[in-house]
Amino acid sequence: MSNFLKMLLSFICFLFVTIFAEVGATANECVISRCSHHGPAIRFPFWLKDSQPDHCGYPGFQLSCTEKHQTMIELPNSVKLLVKKINYKSQEIQVHDPADCLPKQLSDLNLSASPFQFKVKHDHSLLQDITLLNCSLPADRGFMRQIPCSSVPGYQVYVVDSYYTLFHDYDNYDLLSCSKMYNISSVPNDIFEHFYLNWSKPICRNCEADGKRCRLKSNSTEPETECFIISKKAQGVTKLVITGPMVGSFLLVLVVIIFYRVHCTNKLQRENQIKIEKFLEDYRALKPSRYSFADIKKITNQFQDKLGQGGYGTVYKGKLSNEVLVAVKILSNSKGNGEEFINEVRTMGRIHHVNVVRLVGFCADGFSRALIYEFLPNESLEKFIFSTTIKNRSLGWKKLQDIALGIAKGIEYLHQGCDQRILHFDIKPHNILLDHHLNPKISDFGLAKLCSKELSTVSMTAARGTMGYIAPEVLSRNFGHVSYKSDVFSFGMLLLEMVGGRKNTDVTVDNTSQLYFPEWAYNHLDQGEELHIRIEKEGDDKIAKQLTIVGLWCIQWYPMDRPPMKAVVQMLEGEGDSLTMPPNPFASTSPT
Repeated sequence: MSNFLKMLLSFICFLFVTIFAEVGATANECVISRCSHHGPAIRFPFWLKDSQPDHCGYPGFQLSCTEKHQTMIELPNSVKLLVKKINYKSQEIQVHDPADCLPKQLSDLNLSASPFQFKVKHDHSLLQDITLLNCSLPADRGFMRQIPCSSVPGYQVYVVDSYYTLFHDYDNYDLLSCSKMYNISSVPNDIFEHFYLNWSKPICRNCEADGKRCRLKSNSTEPETECFIISKKAQGVTKLVITGPMVGSFLLVLVVIIFYRVHCTNKLQRENQIKIEKFLEDYRALKPSRYSFADIKKITNQFQDKLGQGGYGTVYKGKLSNEVLVAVKILSNSKGNGEEFINEVRTMGRIHHVNVVRLVGFCADGFSRALIYEFLPNESLEKFIFSTTIKNRSLGWKKLQDIALGIAKGIEYLHQGCDQRILHFDIKPHNILLDHHLNPKISDFGLAKLCSKELSTVSMTAARGTMGYIAPEVLSRNFGHVSYKSDVFSFGMLLLEMVGGRKNTDVTVDNTSQLYFPEWAYNHLDQGEELHIRIEKEGDDKIAKQLTIVGLWCIQWYPMDRPPMKAVVQMLEGEGDSLTMPPNPFASTSPT
């Protein structure tokens, strides 16, 4: 008992020292911030991630600064929007899509899980239900609006009022070449431009109207706000008086909240945990090691070296006991229902190939989940082929050819080298990592799907992958059935980006004929012209032509026209002079 009292006394002393040591810093940690000189002022209820503690803002109002010093807000389901203006008196923000292509995020937009709503006036008709259609033939009507950023040659995306598709009577509107992608309910009519969101809680407009500011109450167990007067003293040193009962009450409430959160997890979380534990019980015989979360902390040195962050979670650099460097991906607890974790461990546990990232181990400790991979120092292929600012990132054509061949062999192994065929469904430059010698390794199997080699097609309930690399049949069954040929299409788009050194669709080019690189490249080769892309050494033009022709074979619109990966490997290993030009994938919408 005496030891316990000593520990408790030491903790209370530490708490007092910490509180009074932080008083000076606390006064300035919630000052008004901006991402740029012309950006909106960031103050309560908003707060700036990585620059301010969360008590500077209200739950759900976290902002961040992009690399271009733009202000960004992340809504539920990883929907990211740029914030143009913030009006604290009317409690509204003006937002727009970072890529000026909101339809790509609309299906994930769920404002009910955020503190924001679409701004509406008294006329409720400003909100409408809309439907997105994909059409294989031009179908522009007076009631339709084309979405160019989501369209590709031979495949146009339109948005219409859902009224016109209510009875699916496309014949009356001459829309037989169109199929419905998805519906979106109750959105403003200016949703595809700059639109406004407002919030009703917290209510700070009364403080603003009186010339005061709003902040969280420091002694409240729930997020409550109060008004305070802005003064020079308030902007300087803040005096904080803490009494013994206040500290005791705070500690008691804190302990109660912690125990409540630990022991009162909802039914869905428990079911997900049982599902993962059952899977891991069956997985014991396989090679990747299982680690506790305490092991993960030790491996990452308490998460000291952060490598990157995304919607899946955060990646840290770590070191195993035998001095082997690893990359540790800490998965977000709110991400999915455990399916992606099971999917990646199950898939990667059976893969052993020089061109696929090796899974060293995993962690499933309570609700903490992590994946441990071999560490690859040169990051992703994306950094090399798209970067215009980082020096010494360019790759020669011979190295590009070697990388392309390595990726192709890795995908061929996934399709043919395992007991079950593995379809990756997210082949793109970001998911190709490079080791010390710039050898490529395929990573990120969260969207992968296992199927029997005897099955020629697979069933899917929803599209998966990244726009720009998704095969047409994954978006619409009008183009054929989903199969391993979908990965072939994604590889072809990746290969053409390696050749062009840019995204396949680039609106910044001066010549509009080069806007869509694959079509520009096909037209040049079909007319007997050379590509003349970064040609420095003798033989470069031959390699560029070979990679382009292989890429164009892979992106044929219909799956039956694409070669299997085994044939792709043979084309990349052979002499480029023996390759024949494929059919024009942009001139016809019917299979050859």
